[in-house]
Formats: sequence, structure tokens, C-alpha cells
Amino acid sequence: MTRLNLVLLLGLLLSALYLVNVQYESRRLYSELDRAQSQAHRLEAENERLEVEKRAQATSARVEELAKSKLQMRAATPAVTTYVSYVNGADVPAASAASAAGGGQP
Repeated sequence: MTRLNLVLLLGLLLSALYLVNVQYESRRLYSELDRAQSQAHRLEAENERLEVEKRAQATSARVEELAKSKLQMRAATPAVTTYVSYVNGADVPAASAASAAGGGQP
């Protein structure tokens, strides 16, 4: 009878220790989950802020102003447009000149 009592006492102690360990692990995981959720919330807020900032940086007025000031670009008008044309086959690429001369036919 004493052996049975000792075995039952040992089983009771082991199950109590296991229960304490499981509760500790559960609390640790819950706090880790809470930290991860708060970090996800912070990252979502930062992502939204960055998206708004990106949209503000890409407005057409800002891009045009930067093109004028930093790149010295100007609007295209017929007065400043240069048109390029081929005159009498001059400046024709080599492949086009060979086929025009009959070099491409057998």
C-alpha cells in the first residue's frame, strides 16, 4: 500500500509540475503574440504613412518643378522641336541599304 501511495504521490507531483510548465509556456506565447500584433499594427501605420508620402512626392506639379529646376528641362513646343528626316537614302542603316541595292535577293 505504501508503494502505491508513493507512486501516486510521484504522479501527482509530476503532473503538477507539468501543469505549471504548460501555464508558463501559455503566458509566454500569449505575450509574444501580443507584441507581434502591436508590431504589425505599427508597421501597417508606417506603411500607410510612406504610401501617402510617396503619392505626395509623385504629383505632376512636383515632378514638373523638379524637371525644370534640377534637370533644366522645358516644355516641347514647335519652335524648339527638331525634326529628323532621311534625304535620298543618306543615313540609311546598313541592312536597309543592302536590301535596297538588291544584295538581299539570290
